[in-house]
Amino acid sequence: MTGLTNRYDFVLFLDVENGNPNGDPDAGNMPRMDPETNQGLMSDVSIKRKLRNYVAAVHDNAAPHRIYFTERAVLNEAHDEAWEAVKPEQNGKDRSKLPKKDEEAHALTDWMCANFWDIRTFGAVMSTGVNAGQVRGPVQLTFARSEEPIMPLEVSITRSSVTNEKDRDKERTMGRKAVVPYGLYRVHGFVNAKLAQRTGFSEGDLDLLWTGLRDMLDLDRSAARGMMAARKLIVFKHESDLGNAQAHRLFDRITVSRVQGGDALPVGDPRCHNWPPARAFSDYRVEIDQTDLPEGVTLVQPW
Repeated sequence: MTGLTNRYDFVLFLDVENGNPNGDPDAGNMPRMDPETNQGLMSDVSIKRKLRNYVAAVHDNAAPHRIYFTERAVLNEAHDEAWEAVKPEQNGKDRSKLPKKDEEAHALTDWMCANFWDIRTFGAVMSTGVNAGQVRGPVQLTFARSEEPIMPLEVSITRSSVTNEKDRDKERTMGRKAVVPYGLYRVHGFVNAKLAQRTGFSEGDLDLLWTGLRDMLDLDRSAARGMMAARKLIVFKHESDLGNAQAHRLFDRITVSRVQGGDALPVGDPRCHNWPPARAFSDYRVEIDQTDLPEGVTLVQPW
């Protein structure tokens, strides 16, 4: 398989205004939070879901950009497709184990990678009943974390309609809606070129990833999520497929400050406590230290 020849590490900033970016089912669907710092969280799974939905919409869920993990998908049906394409003589026989010949086993997994964008991007375990192997994806994301503590609000809402005829004369029912007034979230991402070479994740797939990170929120609007926007993507490109510097040292070069009037202070500085709470992206300043970048590392900002 062909794939990337460069490793990439990236930082994405996104924000939410009067919305719930990622509800926690274990907390009544309140916005996810770190209980020790009160910083907001978004799971990597929720961000990947938005990317999957974006790619499916842009490419009509057609090969080679099909999406494996879709709503109400029956995964074994996709595995059967791979078997029919690679080893049709096995039809009607046990497909719970991979073929004994390595080339046939690899062919099954390669077929899944070639047809499903999210498998060759994020990987998948495809050994559920009908066995199509396992793939470790080259693209991985961390949890998103807000730059400052958030203050979730529960807002009362009313419903003027009823569901059943017998309830026609009842008073309007009350409900609750959880929102974050404002939060700027930061997520770290990694593109492993060595794994990309195994799955066939290409330069075209990488371009689609960058575009998806930019536009995925515009296809994910809902009343619950309020106003969400992808604000800035910062990418470190390595000359080597193994990388030319440690990712965390590159991420340390990106700092965020609070802005008030003509003043700017690092996020978390105690002097910010007397400032009004942030309510817009313009209340922050994102800066990148580009001095003495490690040899073989270049800074890219796709948008």
